[in-house]
Amino acid sequence: MQPYDVAVLGGGPAGYAAGIAAARRGMKATVIEADTPGGTCLNRGCIPTKALLHAAGLYRQMKECALFGLRASGVGFDYAAVAARKDSVVAGLRRGVESLTRASGCELIRGFGRLLGPGVIAVDGADRIAARNIILATGSQAARPRIAGIDGPSVFDSDGALAWTACPERIVIIGGGVIGVEFATLFHAFDRKVTILELTDTLLPGFDADIQAALRKSLEKRGVAIHTGASVTGIEPGGETLVTYSQGGAERHAACDAVICAAGRRPRTGDIGLGEAGIQTERGFIRTDAAMRTGVPGIYAAGDITGGPQLAHAATAQALAAVADIAGDRNIQRFCAIPACVYTSPEIASVGLTEAAARQRFGDMAVGSFPTAANGRAAIADVREGFAKIITDRSTGEILGAHVMAPAATDMIAGIAAAMGLEATLAELSAIVYPHPTFAEMLGEAAHDVEGMSIHKSGAKHQNSDI
Repeated sequence: MQPYDVAVLGGGPAGYAAGIAAARRGMKATVIEADTPGGTCLNRGCIPTKALLHAAGLYRQMKECALFGLRASGVGFDYAAVAARKDSVVAGLRRGVESLTRASGCELIRGFGRLLGPGVIAVDGADRIAARNIILATGSQAARPRIAGIDGPSVFDSDGALAWTACPERIVIIGGGVIGVEFATLFHAFDRKVTILELTDTLLPGFDADIQAALRKSLEKRGVAIHTGASVTGIEPGGETLVTYSQGGAERHAACDAVICAAGRRPRTGDIGLGEAGIQTERGFIRTDAAMRTGVPGIYAAGDITGGPQLAHAATAQALAAVADIAGDRNIQRFCAIPACVYTSPEIASVGLTEAAARQRFGDMAVGSFPTAANGRAAIADVREGFAKIITDRSTGEILGAHVMAPAATDMIAGIAAAMGLEATLAELSAIVYPHPTFAEMLGEAAHDVEGMSIHKSGAKHQNSDI
C-alpha cells in the first residue's frame, strides 16, 4: 500500500484541521481518531460549555427584562431541555467536521493509533499504517489532583459536569482558572449556590491583575463565594458532600451537593509510542520548534500536547503551520498574538503581555484604559462592569498587549490580535475609526487614552493601571 503523505493522530481542532489542510494541498492524508471527531473542544469543551452559557445568559436577561420596560411572567428553565439543545448543537457540528474531512479527500480512520517508530502507526494494535510525515495531535484530558475522596460519586471533572441533565443546588468548584470561572458563571446564572476554591491568590492565574480583580468583584457581587489561597485536602461524601480545605493556616469546610474539579488539564500522551519513536518530552509535553517539528525527522506535534496555550484556535494554527512546513512553505507562523477568551459575564479577552509582564520586560511602557460604563452601547445594555486596556512600548509605539472585560470582548480582541500580528503601532491603532454605538469603540478610546486623548473618559492623563 502506498504510504500516506500525512497521517494525523487525533481528530480534534489540530487533527482534523491538519488532515483537511494536507488533503487540500494535494497530499494523501488520514486522520486517526479513537473517539469522536472534533476532540475535547467540540465534544466536551468549548462548544458545549458556550451552548450552556448562552442559555444561562438568556435566562438571566429574561429575569431582568423589567429594567427595559418589558414584562415576563413564569420565567423558568428546564435544564434537561437546555442540555438536550447543547447536545444537538454538538452533534450537528460534529457531523459537519466529519463531512468536511471526508469531502476534502482526507481519510478518517476510527481507532486508537500508536507510533511503532518513525513513519509507522498501529491502529488498535493490529493494522499498520505507513506515513512519510506524522502529526501528533492527541490533545489533553482533565487533570485529577491527589486529594482524598477525589474519586467519590459526587465529584465530577469538566466532562462529567457537562453531561449533567439536572443542576445540583449547591456546587463547589475546585479551581478558579478559565474552566472554573466559566462553570461558576453558568451555574450561578441558573440560580445555584456556587463556591470557588482556588489554590493561588487570584482567579484566572496568568491573566492581567486588573482583569483578575474586576472578575472577582463581579462574581462576588452576584453572590458567588470565592476563596483564594485555598488548598483542598479532602472530600467526604454523605447526605451532603463536605469539602475540606486549608486557608491561611486554618482548616475550613464547604458543604455542597456536587463538586466540579476544574484543576487544569494534562497532555494526552500516554501509550501513543513516544518512546518507540524517540520523541522527548518535558513535563509530559512534546517539545517542538516554530514549525512544530519534534526532534525526530518527519514527526510533528500540534495542540495541547505541545505545552503552549491550551486553546482550540492555537491548536488549529499550529496544525496549519506543521502542514505548511511539510509542503515546503518556509513562511514560519508567528504565534506572538494568540488571544485568550473567557466566557464569563461580561466576557473577558486578552492578547499579548499583561501590564506587569510588559513593565518587567520593557520598563518604559505606557497604558491606556477605558471603562465599560462610559461606553454608549454599554449604557443601552445596562452593563457597568469592565474596561478595555491597551499596553504599549512608550518609545516605539509597539502594541504589547490588550485586556478587555465587556460584552463581546471575545469578538473585539481579534482586532487587536490582527494589529499586533501586522506590527501596527499605537498611532495606527488610534487612527482606526470605530462604528458608533458599539462596544468596540472602547478599544479606540483606550488607544487614545495612552496619550491622554480619550474624548469620553473624564479625568487626567492615564498614569497607571488604576481603572
